[in-house]
Amino acid sequence: MTFLLGLTGSIGMGKSTTAQMFRDLGCPVWDADEAVHRLYSPNGAAVQPVSAEFPTALIDGRIDRNALKAILAGDPQMLTRLEAIVHPLVAADREGFIADHAAERIIVLDIPLLFENGYETQMNGVAVVSTGAKTQRERVMARPGMTAETLALILSRQMPDAEKRERADWVIPTDTLDGAKAAVLRIVKEIKAHA
Repeated sequence: MTFLLGLTGSIGMGKSTTAQMFRDLGCPVWDADEAVHRLYSPNGAAVQPVSAEFPTALIDGRIDRNALKAILAGDPQMLTRLEAIVHPLVAADREGFIADHAAERIIVLDIPLLFENGYETQMNGVAVVSTGAKTQRERVMARPGMTAETLALILSRQMPDAEKRERADWVIPTDTLDGAKAAVLRIVKEIKAHA
Protein backbone atom coordinates (compact mmCIF):
# COMPACT_ATOMS: atom_id res chain seq x y z
CA MET A 1 0.00 0.00 0.00
CA THR A 2 1.23 3.49 -0.84
CA PHE A 3 1.65 5.87 2.09
CA LEU A 4 0.55 9.43 1.25
CA LEU A 5 2.71 11.80 3.28
CA GLY A 6 1.54 15.40 3.38
CA LEU A 7 4.44 17.86 3.67
CA THR A 8 3.58 21.35 4.80
CA GLY A 9 4.86 24.37 6.70
CA SER A 10 4.55 28.13 6.69
CA ILE A 11 6.50 30.40 4.35
CA GLY A 12 10.26 30.44 4.95
CA MET A 13 10.30 27.23 7.00
CA GLY A 14 12.41 25.30 4.46
CA LYS A 15 9.78 23.15 2.76
CA SER A 16 11.35 23.18 -0.72
CA THR A 17 14.74 22.13 0.66
CA THR A 18 13.09 19.41 2.73
CA ALA A 19 11.04 18.16 -0.25
CA GLN A 20 14.33 17.71 -2.13
CA MET A 21 15.64 15.59 0.75
CA PHE A 22 12.69 13.23 0.29
CA ARG A 23 13.40 13.12 -3.47
CA ASP A 24 17.04 12.29 -2.73
CA LEU A 25 15.81 9.27 -0.74
CA GLY A 26 13.81 8.08 -3.75
CA CYS A 27 10.36 9.36 -2.76
CA PRO A 28 8.34 10.92 -5.58
CA VAL A 29 7.25 14.44 -4.56
CA TRP A 30 4.20 16.25 -5.94
CA ASP A 31 4.47 20.03 -5.46
CA ALA A 32 1.25 22.08 -5.35
CA ASP A 33 3.04 25.31 -6.40
CA GLU A 34 4.69 23.57 -9.38
CA ALA A 35 1.30 22.16 -10.37
CA VAL A 36 -0.19 25.68 -10.46
CA HIS A 37 2.77 26.88 -12.59
CA ARG A 38 2.10 24.04 -15.06
CA LEU A 39 -1.61 24.82 -15.15
CA TYR A 40 -0.89 28.52 -15.84
CA SER A 41 1.73 27.81 -18.54
CA PRO A 42 0.87 28.01 -22.26
CA ASN A 43 -1.55 25.15 -23.06
CA GLY A 44 -2.01 24.53 -19.31
CA ALA A 45 -5.45 23.34 -18.22
CA ALA A 46 -6.15 26.56 -16.26
CA VAL A 47 -5.34 29.03 -19.05
CA GLN A 48 -8.72 28.94 -20.81
CA PRO A 49 -11.05 28.93 -17.75
CA VAL A 50 -9.00 31.51 -15.79
CA SER A 51 -8.64 33.87 -18.77
CA ALA A 52 -12.39 33.60 -19.43
CA GLU A 53 -13.01 34.86 -15.89
CA PHE A 54 -10.02 37.26 -15.70
CA PRO A 55 -9.16 38.33 -19.30
CA THR A 56 -6.38 40.79 -18.30
CA ALA A 57 -4.43 37.95 -16.61
CA LEU A 58 -3.75 36.33 -20.00
CA ILE A 59 -0.36 37.47 -21.30
CA ASP A 60 1.55 35.67 -24.09
CA GLY A 61 -0.70 32.63 -23.94
CA ARG A 62 -0.25 32.02 -20.22
CA ILE A 63 -1.77 33.24 -16.98
CA ASP A 64 0.49 35.95 -15.59
CA ARG A 65 0.66 35.61 -11.80
CA ASN A 66 1.54 39.29 -11.26
CA ALA A 67 -1.44 40.41 -13.35
CA LEU A 68 -3.60 38.00 -11.36
CA LYS A 69 -2.25 39.39 -8.06
CA ALA A 70 -3.18 42.92 -9.17
CA ILE A 71 -6.74 41.80 -9.97
CA LEU A 72 -7.09 39.96 -6.64
CA ALA A 73 -5.68 42.90 -4.66
CA GLY A 74 -8.55 45.04 -5.93
CA ASP A 75 -11.32 42.68 -4.82
CA PRO A 76 -11.02 39.91 -2.21
CA GLN A 77 -14.11 38.17 -3.67
CA MET A 78 -12.10 37.45 -6.80
CA LEU A 79 -9.92 34.98 -4.88
CA THR A 80 -12.95 32.78 -4.17
CA ARG A 81 -13.82 32.80 -7.87
CA LEU A 82 -10.23 31.95 -8.85
CA GLU A 83 -10.02 29.11 -6.31
CA ALA A 84 -13.29 27.63 -7.61
CA ILE A 85 -11.61 27.29 -11.03
CA VAL A 86 -8.09 26.30 -9.98
CA HIS A 87 -8.59 24.00 -6.97
CA PRO A 88 -10.35 21.21 -8.93
CA LEU A 89 -7.61 21.35 -11.60
CA VAL A 90 -4.89 21.13 -8.95
CA ALA A 91 -6.72 18.20 -7.31
CA ALA A 92 -6.91 16.40 -10.67
CA ASP A 93 -3.17 17.00 -11.21
CA ARG A 94 -2.44 15.56 -7.74
CA GLU A 95 -4.65 12.49 -8.35
CA GLY A 96 -2.89 11.89 -11.67
CA PHE A 97 0.51 12.02 -9.93
CA ILE A 98 -0.64 9.56 -7.26
CA ALA A 99 -1.96 7.19 -9.94
CA ASP A 100 1.32 7.45 -11.90
CA HIS A 101 3.32 6.50 -8.78
CA ALA A 102 0.93 3.90 -7.32
CA ALA A 103 3.72 1.30 -7.12
CA GLU A 104 5.79 3.50 -4.77
CA ARG A 105 5.88 2.86 -1.02
CA ILE A 106 5.78 6.57 -0.10
CA ILE A 107 4.45 9.52 -2.10
CA VAL A 108 5.16 12.98 -0.67
CA LEU A 109 2.54 15.67 -1.36
CA ASP A 110 4.03 19.14 -0.83
CA ILE A 111 1.01 21.34 -0.04
CA PRO A 112 1.61 24.78 1.56
CA LEU A 113 -1.97 25.26 2.82
CA LEU A 114 -2.58 21.60 3.69
CA PHE A 115 -4.25 22.19 7.08
CA GLU A 116 -5.89 25.45 6.01
CA ASN A 117 -7.72 23.63 3.19
CA GLY A 118 -8.49 20.45 5.17
CA TYR A 119 -6.32 18.14 3.04
CA GLU A 120 -4.88 16.31 6.05
CA THR A 121 -7.91 13.99 5.89
CA GLN A 122 -6.65 12.73 2.50
CA MET A 123 -3.19 11.86 3.86
CA ASN A 124 -1.90 8.84 5.76
CA GLY A 125 0.34 11.15 7.77
CA VAL A 126 1.56 14.76 7.85
CA ALA A 127 5.07 16.17 8.34
CA VAL A 128 5.50 19.84 9.17
CA VAL A 129 8.75 21.76 8.55
CA SER A 130 9.50 24.30 11.23
CA THR A 131 12.11 26.74 12.47
CA GLY A 132 12.15 29.71 14.84
CA ALA A 133 10.28 32.92 13.95
CA LYS A 134 13.54 34.92 13.66
CA THR A 135 15.08 32.46 11.17
CA GLN A 136 11.81 32.28 9.24
CA ARG A 137 11.63 36.07 8.93
CA GLU A 138 15.29 36.35 7.84
CA ARG A 139 14.79 33.70 5.13
CA VAL A 140 11.63 35.31 3.76
CA MET A 141 12.92 38.89 3.84
CA ALA A 142 15.99 37.76 1.83
CA ARG A 143 13.71 36.87 -1.10
CA PRO A 144 13.68 39.34 -4.01
CA GLY A 145 10.81 41.83 -3.86
CA MET A 146 9.62 40.72 -0.42
CA THR A 147 8.29 43.41 1.92
CA ALA A 148 7.26 43.28 5.58
CA GLU A 149 3.66 44.04 4.46
CA THR A 150 3.62 41.13 2.00
CA LEU A 151 5.02 38.78 4.63
CA ALA A 152 2.39 39.92 7.15
CA LEU A 153 -0.37 39.30 4.57
CA ILE A 154 0.96 35.82 3.75
CA LEU A 155 1.26 34.88 7.44
CA SER A 156 -2.29 36.14 8.10
CA ARG A 157 -3.58 33.51 5.65
CA GLN A 158 -1.53 30.68 7.19
CA MET A 159 -2.27 28.68 10.32
CA PRO A 160 0.22 29.55 13.09
CA ASP A 161 3.33 27.33 13.13
CA ALA A 162 2.65 26.13 16.69
CA GLU A 163 -0.79 24.84 15.66
CA LYS A 164 0.64 23.08 12.59
CA ARG A 165 3.29 21.38 14.74
CA GLU A 166 0.62 20.25 17.19
CA ARG A 167 -1.52 18.71 14.43
CA ALA A 168 1.37 17.01 12.60
CA ASP A 169 2.46 13.38 12.91
CA TRP A 170 6.09 14.47 12.47
CA VAL A 171 7.91 17.79 12.88
CA ILE A 172 11.03 18.38 10.78
CA PRO A 173 13.29 21.02 12.38
CA THR A 174 15.00 23.00 9.62
CA ASP A 175 17.36 25.09 11.76
CA THR A 176 20.24 23.07 10.27
CA LEU A 177 20.47 20.99 7.09
CA ASP A 178 21.85 18.01 9.05
CA GLY A 179 18.98 18.14 11.52
CA ALA A 180 16.43 18.26 8.72
CA LYS A 181 18.12 15.40 6.83
CA ALA A 182 18.16 13.24 9.96
CA ALA A 183 14.45 13.88 10.57
CA VAL A 184 13.55 13.08 6.93
CA LEU A 185 15.54 9.85 7.04
CA ARG A 186 13.87 8.87 10.32
CA ILE A 187 10.37 9.48 8.86
CA VAL A 188 11.08 7.41 5.74
CA LYS A 189 12.49 4.55 7.82
CA GLU A 190 9.52 4.70 10.20
CA ILE A 191 6.95 4.56 7.40
CA LYS A 192 8.75 1.71 5.62
CA ALA A 193 9.11 -0.22 8.90
CA HIS A 194 5.32 -0.18 9.35
CA ALA A 195 4.66 -1.48 5.85
